[in-house]
Amino acid sequence: MAIDRRDFLKATAALGTLGALTGCASLSTARKAGPKVVIVGAGFGGATCARYLKAWDPNIDITLIEANRDFISCPFSNTVLAGMNNLESLTFSYDHLRNIVDSFVQDRVTAIDSVKRRVRTASGLHFDYDRLVLAGGVEFLFDKVPGYTEAAQRTIKHAWKASVEQTGVLRQQLAAIPDGGVFVMSIPRMPFRCPPAPYERACLVANYFKNTKPRAKVIVLDSNPDIVVMKQLFLTAWKKHYGFETANSMIDYRPDNDIHQLDAKKMVVHTNFDDISGDVINIIPPMRAAALTELAGARASDNGHWCPIDYRTFESTIVPNVHVLGDSALSVFPKSGSVANNTGKMCAAALVELLNNRWPDNAPVVTNTCYAASTDHTAFNVAAVFRYDPVAKNMVAELGGSGISKQESELEFSYMESWAKNVWADSLGLPEGYRYTTKF
Repeated sequence: MAIDRRDFLKATAALGTLGALTGCASLSTARKAGPKVVIVGAGFGGATCARYLKAWDPNIDITLIEANRDFISCPFSNTVLAGMNNLESLTFSYDHLRNIVDSFVQDRVTAIDSVKRRVRTASGLHFDYDRLVLAGGVEFLFDKVPGYTEAAQRTIKHAWKASVEQTGVLRQQLAAIPDGGVFVMSIPRMPFRCPPAPYERACLVANYFKNTKPRAKVIVLDSNPDIVVMKQLFLTAWKKHYGFETANSMIDYRPDNDIHQLDAKKMVVHTNFDDISGDVINIIPPMRAAALTELAGARASDNGHWCPIDYRTFESTIVPNVHVLGDSALSVFPKSGSVANNTGKMCAAALVELLNNRWPDNAPVVTNTCYAASTDHTAFNVAAVFRYDPVAKNMVAELGGSGISKQESELEFSYMESWAKNVWADSLGLPEGYRYTTKF
């Protein structure tokens, strides 16, 4: 019998306390061997998929492979750049996930044999699978930005994957910028991870400058012809808080500005219009599906950049028994933490059906919510609902299912805080009463 909405909600509620159960690890290891699922990547998509898969069918043997020791949240990492949070407050242990899955392996996948259904890791381990889930996020294409060499990457940060080496260093650079200094940031052409986030970054860095270095400027070089999401909300916020389109504007937004050359030594960016000097330069490079999807042969569409999937199961349309989640997938969804979390559940539900010789839901629904902070106390959001159309074999936005904030507000900022805590807890299995240190 397929999992219906009521079953889904019951299971979701049950997971709220699952991480607090002391016997989870022994229960998992004591069960008889069932179908083997290997999940690579414990971000929002992979972690969520692992949790719900074990909850909905404890007989499935789950191996979760993750290269990083801890989970560091990309959502809210712009608040670190703005001095509102430190990186430690966005860092979470994988201990709760370890107690849920059958095997948690901190390692890097180096080879995938999709014929023999085997995954190998850098430490020489190998894992056989019946189904493989790839949730590795994105790979950055530094070579698409002339001059963004390995040497340049040591000083010019993208901070588009939160880490001490990226977010932490860029925060230090912003703290050291003089009053009257210039922060230059670039935005790649769509698609890229988290569409509102570059424009939110401009807001929050400007907010930081306004409070600490009021003569400093933010120059935004956007390769896209215009702001790609929530345009009027961002423009209104820029005008209200940062003097946009006035002589004293703290934000200088320049659309259709591709970077033709980066000179990291001279701290100059050459575009198709100008040569721009900056005290701090932040380049977000173009991106594509994670390299591990290429190991499986699943990265085959859109010039070999993304992974085509069957929306009903998230199975690759190129490689059987391999499922692709989150940012790596070629889809109509925004590449967001919200989508990764929701599709992680959908993939888990589909895997339960497939591994029990049943067909999954033929009309699945995906929701997405993206928040963006406009100041250190106001925010807004955009939301959408997608349903699978079996005729078009595509996800279609539901009429009346989409919405966007009318204006920024402090209430929206509090909603954004609640969303973050909920998605962290839901994805990572954080127990009820978990004590967050994040400051909003």
